[in-house]
Order: sequence, then structure tokens, then C-alpha cells
Amino acid sequence: MSGPPDAAALREGLSTHRAGDFTLESGETLRDVRQAYRLEGAIDADGGNVVLLFHSLTGSPADLGGWRPFVGPGLPIDTRRYAVLAPNLLGSCYGTRFLRGAGRADAPLAVTTRDMARLAELLVRDLGIPRLALVAGGSLGGMVTLEYCATFPEASRAAISFAAPASPTAWGAAWNHVHRTAIEAAPRSGLALARMVGMLTYRTPGEIERRFRPPTPASHPVRDYLEHHGEKLVRRFTTKSYLTLLDAIDSHNVARGRGSVARALSPVRESLSGVGIPGDLLYPPEEVLRWTRAAGARYRELASPSGHDAFLLETDSVGAILAEALGSEPATPVPLLPPRTQPSPFAVLE
Repeated sequence: MSGPPDAAALREGLSTHRAGDFTLESGETLRDVRQAYRLEGAIDADGGNVVLLFHSLTGSPADLGGWRPFVGPGLPIDTRRYAVLAPNLLGSCYGTRFLRGAGRADAPLAVTTRDMARLAELLVRDLGIPRLALVAGGSLGGMVTLEYCATFPEASRAAISFAAPASPTAWGAAWNHVHRTAIEAAPRSGLALARMVGMLTYRTPGEIERRFRPPTPASHPVRDYLEHHGEKLVRRFTTKSYLTLLDAIDSHNVARGRGSVARALSPVRESLSGVGIPGDLLYPPEEVLRWTRAAGARYRELASPSGHDAFLLETDSVGAILAEALGSEPATPVPLLPPRTQPSPFAVLE
């Protein structure tokens, strides 16, 4: 996969893991897979102090996939104590490379969140890490976290999935279809349009109103905001990767081949937490509540006016959740909503 125009700068400081040949769930074998990743902090002699962080749809391991505010000396994931590992997800354009068979170069690449989790585990294993201290991710990264837990239930002492479902949602697939249709109609401008649509689903109407309500009928600052983010993504991402990752999201289902979500995740119920966000327009908190109840995992709600992107924006609250999972005392009180007691509007999975 070719990278975006400024990929070299974004890959600064990244390492490469040579995973060799890797067979996807689809049956296709990728040759000479080289996965980009970032490692900060020192791995202990016993290898048990590593935190694995998965990025979201367009995240880059160069900035730890958006988790930078939580990683460093004195921060919730303190690099004086922990080593932080952030791999580039398979299918993303930030540094991960591979070769495909003859005649397949231009064919769509069918990658799943399970493939992503399996490739990440190869990296963990080759680094000599017997068991992770924590694995976490949000949105697409949260889906990969769930797959990682289901596929390797003994691989981590704790896991957190932020704002992510365990199985396909019609609502999420509908938005992804809009993104895909825009790109297929006009790749470059379509990618910008897809990003604009995405930005609206990542936030809430209330936040958009507070930030951009025009002072006069002729002033529309929200247009500049959306166009800025659309143009920015075009400069740093590729349409091929975007479409590949959308397809991975649409096919995400931890129950596939395992009978049910409950059977897939109940082995890690004691160590797994799901975080839902009220106002999330993309994956409402009921979706997270649905799989946590099915699996018997812990459910938390993150109070925020920002919607889906709260797992990247609410630094105090998210930092406290991460610190709690690592067994550390939160530096600040945790402004979380109490667990829900009302029945979910969705049927609980068996």
C-alpha cells in the first residue's frame, strides 16, 4: 500500500516489525508484511509492563494513534513505569507495507479487525512480551481491542474498549456507505466530503452549535471548520486505505465463528471494560451496554458534551479510566456517570 504525500514525516520515529507472510481471514496471503509501530518507554526484563494502544480510523502510530495526551512521565500511562506500544493497523497507510500476489495489486483488500488483532499479537510476541499490562482502543481501535481479547484471552491483564460495538450495526454501516459512495464518485473530493460527514458524526449538535453558531446570517464558520478537516485528511491519508478500513469496520463481529458475543468475550469478563458515551451519534452507549451485559464485563459511561470523540477529548476522565485499569490512583476525580440500571433498548445477546 502506498502512503500519502507526507507519510515519511508521519513515520518519523517509527520502527518496523517484519512479520513475514500473513494469511488473512479471506484466505489471501500477504507476503513480506512489515508493520510500522511506535514504542515509548523501556520494556521490563519480564516484559509485563507494556500497554498496547490501537488507533482509530485515520490515526497514526507516530502520535500513538491519538493517545499522546495520556502517555508520558507523570501522565496516566507513565512511561517511567510502562512501555507503550502503538502499531499501525493492517490496511492503514501509515507505514505498514506488504506484497500481494500477481493480479491482486488493484483488487480490493479484505482485511478484518480479527486480522488486525492477529498481526498485532505477532508483534507483541516477537518483542518478547508474555502478557500485556493493558490493551485499549477507541472506535475502530476499540473494535480491534475486543477482537484481541476474544482471540487471545490470556494476553492482557486488563482491557478497555471505548465507544465501540462488538458486532455490526446498521447505523454505522449506513454512515460508512455514505462515506464510500462519496469516495467512489470522486476519490479526492469524495475523501474530503467523507471526512466532513465523519466530523459531524464524531461530535454532537450541541457542541457544533456552541462552537460555530454564526453571529450574522452571512457568517458560517462551521463551513470553514469542515472544509479544513476535509482538506487536511486528503493531504495525509489515501482513499484506498480509507475504503479498506471502512470495510473492516462493516465486517467487525467478535461472534463470528464463536457462537455469540457472550461466548467470545465472557472468558475476559473480569478484565474487560466497555466505555459508552452519551450523545455518541455513531455508536450510542446502548451498543456498548449491549455487549458488556452479554459478556458480564464492566460498563462505564463517560460524561461529555462532545459525543463520539470524547475518548480523545476528555483527557481527565479518560486518563482516570486508564489509570484505574492499570491499578493506579487517578490524579483527578473520575467524572463518570453511574452505570445504567434501566433495561437496554436492544435485546441482550446470548
